[in-house]
Amino acid sequence: MKIAILGGGIGGLSAAIALKQKGFDVEVYERHSQMSEIGAGIVCWPNASFVLQQLGVLKHVESVSGLLTKMKRFSSNGEVLGALDISALNQLMSYPSYSIYRKDLMAILTQRLLSLGIKIHYQHNVETLTKFGVKASVQFTHGKSISPDVIVGADGRMLSITRKYVNKNNAPVYQGFINWIGTYESSQNTFSELIVSDYWGVGQRFGIVPVSKTKAYWAGGVIAKHIEKTNPDTYKPDLKSLFNTWPDIINQIIDESPSSSINKIYVHDHDPINHWHKDNVILMGDAAHSPLPTSGQGACQALEDAWHFANCLAENNANLAEIFKQFTALRLSKTSGITMAGRQLASSIFNASAEYCQQRNIASQNTDYNAAVVGMAKSWSSGLPLSV
Repeated sequence: MKIAILGGGIGGLSAAIALKQKGFDVEVYERHSQMSEIGAGIVCWPNASFVLQQLGVLKHVESVSGLLTKMKRFSSNGEVLGALDISALNQLMSYPSYSIYRKDLMAILTQRLLSLGIKIHYQHNVETLTKFGVKASVQFTHGKSISPDVIVGADGRMLSITRKYVNKNNAPVYQGFINWIGTYESSQNTFSELIVSDYWGVGQRFGIVPVSKTKAYWAGGVIAKHIEKTNPDTYKPDLKSLFNTWPDIINQIIDESPSSSINKIYVHDHDPINHWHKDNVILMGDAAHSPLPTSGQGACQALEDAWHFANCLAENNANLAEIFKQFTALRLSKTSGITMAGRQLASSIFNASAEYCQQRNIASQNTDYNAAVVGMAKSWSSGLPLSV
């Protein structure tokens, strides 16, 4: 069985590794000319760490990441709104939570893939999928075409060709806010503890995730009704204008982050869909389900997809359609729930009403964070062999 994975992001690379480990003939086709470094960083929550261990890369991740212990919420003036014990979450789920730069995780997955002898074909931009008989073939913009037995659509949330083939509509849904993302590095110990800091304002947010005592990635968000052209020259001035009255650490990080590391994203997701497959095409990761950053689970769920799909394909003698149905049934409820939870939190954070935000902050202070940890552990362990 020949398997082609369209997309060389975290979902595509992890799927390739998982499938190769099960003995399948798999190749990856990526539209960029080299490994993409779009994105700042990722928290590999315990469910993701479980999968990374199965892929044989968790020790490599550990060597370049930070072991997170807490997540603290603050108001825009620095008032504490609550704290979640990540160490307790890790203990409940039996795996650690690591913060890592996205480029470092991509490099680790790429190296693992190459060590297994999997080919990555760069500069292969998909033009269309065309059905011949009972299966689809892939045509690339430079003229090459392939006809594998299975096509894995891991080509992202923004205009996925495979989602278009399966679902007819691949238009992502703009959720009304911007994220500026970036990375920060210092020669001094800026972070005494590896604690995620999440600051909430009125229609604004700033999050900081340390990777070490001297490094972090961050995101600054704000409500934006309309999508406009981006201009990298304005990123820092815009951030300084938006967050100049917020706590000093935020302005320090904005000031000291290299402009080349900052990106501006008009944030989209997708409405959940019930069908992830058609003919020999199966969707994974953001092409199938693309939760907002507020879910904290985008990359984690792509990793889970990879592990589940490889198992389904290796352990089931049924035809492809039945295997695809089984995989979708395993993943649909969890990923749809995570997508909607991400939207719900985003609608609370990016709310323009000062009165609403004041009540939201009070509710956060009154939250039972011990119960929240247990709830997260149960939700994120769902479908995995993790006893909580």
